[in-house]
Formats: sequence, structure tokens, C-alpha cells
Amino acid sequence: MMMPKIFGENLFDDWMDDFGFRSAFPAVRGNSVFGKHEKGLMKTDVKEKDGSYLIDMDLPGFKKEDVKAELNDGYLTVSASRSYDNEGKDENGSYIRRERFSGSCSRTFYVGGGVKQEDIKAKFDNGILSLTVPKESVQKLPENRYIAIEG
Repeated sequence: MMMPKIFGENLFDDWMDDFGFRSAFPAVRGNSVFGKHEKGLMKTDVKEKDGSYLIDMDLPGFKKEDVKAELNDGYLTVSASRSYDNEGKDENGSYIRRERFSGSCSRTFYVGGGVKQEDIKAKFDNGILSLTVPKESVQKLPENRYIAIEG
């Protein structure tokens, strides 16, 4: 059935959540560690300014300690992982509910072989990782691109 775009892609999935179907039936629930908002993780904006790339990456629910940025052979990899343990017991010490999960996500960008780790600046504030990566200088080709023809 075709639905107008204003309803989103998961109209009925979200509607069924209100009735508890996702929590009651594991097959419907899926294997998503971060829930139905997992698609919103690590959304990234990249802009160019003053000879640098400014990268803003959304990491909702993560703490600064959960996030790592690594530069290896010109590839900048940002990864985040977290674990959660929610344990409840009654007065006898028996489990009433015990839930736990762990998960991780990562993104990799090629920033150039000439970029050094000490040149990259990073800041984490309110769930947003901001990176400043210097733009690698581009070698200009000679103006004359014609091939000499003998004969």
C-alpha cells in the first residue's frame, strides 16, 4: 500500500509499538542493539572551511569515554561502544528483571596519507563529536596536458 511520505517509512511498525507487540514477540523485535533509533547513530556532516574539513558526528547516548578516533594509513576511523546493565531484584534477592546489552558502531573516512595524528583536533560536547582535519594539499598538474607527437 502506498503511503504519503509524511507518514515515514515505518508507519505501522511505530503504531504497533504502542500495543507492545515488539516487546512481546522477539521475531518482530529484530536484533537491533540500540532500538528503532539505531538509524540515527553516527549521522555525519562534513564541510570545508579555511583549508580544513569540519566533521560533526551525532553520537546520541554516548559519553566521551565511549568514543575513539584513530588515524591509520590515511584513514580516520571513529568508533563508539557502550554497554548497559539494568538489574532488578525483589526483597529475597531473586531476579524480577535482568536486562543487558552491548553494542558498537564505527565510520571510516579517507583523509589523505599526508595528514598526521597531531594535526587532527577533536571535541565532544552534548553527544556531538566535532573533528577538524587539515585538508591535504593537492599537487597541481602541469598546465600543458598535451602529449608530444613525433614524426
